Amino acid sequence: MGTTYDTGALIAAERGDRRMWALHRRSLERSDVPTVPAGVLGQGWRGGPQAQMSRLLAGCRVEDLSEVRARSAGAVCGVAGTSDVVDASVVVGAAARGDLIVSSDVGVLRRLRNALDVEVELLSI
Repeated sequence: MGTTYDTGALIAAERGDRRMWALHRRSLERSDVPTVPAGVLGQGWRGGPQAQMSRLLAGCRVEDLSEVRARSAGAVCGVAGTSDVVDASVVVGAAARGDLIVSSDVGVLRRLRNALDVEVELLSI
């Protein structure tokens, strides 16, 4: 199982949240390079300097939002009755990889996961 970070995980890292950094360190020790969807990076990045977030991102893979993934995310939003395509892209990507999702807002992600009808573990940070 890999790991996908949502915006809340990036913000937690920038705040210096010890639990977030411990989780990230354990992932890297297991040779798990966490995934950060590009939209998540856009939501969390405010133009810098964001030294802690930059440090976290150096150990992550930023995933592009392809046309196929964007369509899937939009379709899930339609089923779930939500409109945040970034959150939906987090769930769609994590489901495809079998990743754990780390987020500060697991409620909406749970709703999207249920709409997609997949087993995706959520961890609140």
